[in-house]
Amino acid sequence: MSYAPRLKEQYNTEIVPSLQKEFKYKSIMQVPKLNKIVINQGVGEATSDKRLVDNAVLEMTMITGQKAVPTVSKKDISNFKLRKGMPIGAKVTLRGIKMYEFLDRLISSALPRTRDFRGVKGKGFDGRGNYTFGVKEQIIFPEINIDKVSKISGMDITFVTSANTDEEAKSLLKNFGFPFAN
Repeated sequence: MSYAPRLKEQYNTEIVPSLQKEFKYKSIMQVPKLNKIVINQGVGEATSDKRLVDNAVLEMTMITGQKAVPTVSKKDISNFKLRKGMPIGAKVTLRGIKMYEFLDRLISSALPRTRDFRGVKGKGFDGRGNYTFGVKEQIIFPEINIDKVSKISGMDITFVTSANTDEEAKSLLKNFGFPFAN
């Protein structure tokens, strides 16, 4: 017996028939699905302190359960004291089981821990069915020990779907239990 995440089973048994009925798809292959989740964290002060990028990579690895990679600058910007190739952030791309596990933890435990949480704004769609929103503090994730955090920083989380329109993608994320604000 192989392990299947709760949200993946929910997608196959409840969400696919629901979306197929809502958008009148002829085949279940037309039903949009979640392809990947990309978590990106920029560390602006990394030009002066290289350890901040290492801390960001370590924290994102703890949050996602997958090794984060440092991102580097693509060009020189003298106003920011930035050179090409300098590490300036961290990112993780989640697919498969880890993607569904992260989504489950994000919806059920991390987002409700946000201060004054009233849902996420529905304005982060890009027109092609992908949704991006920002988290202001990484300490909303239960994996992060608040006492060991040197600097509170935010991150961008992008949900890449196979949906053709924003309406389809929003319906898919709502069916997963994503708490959109009205």
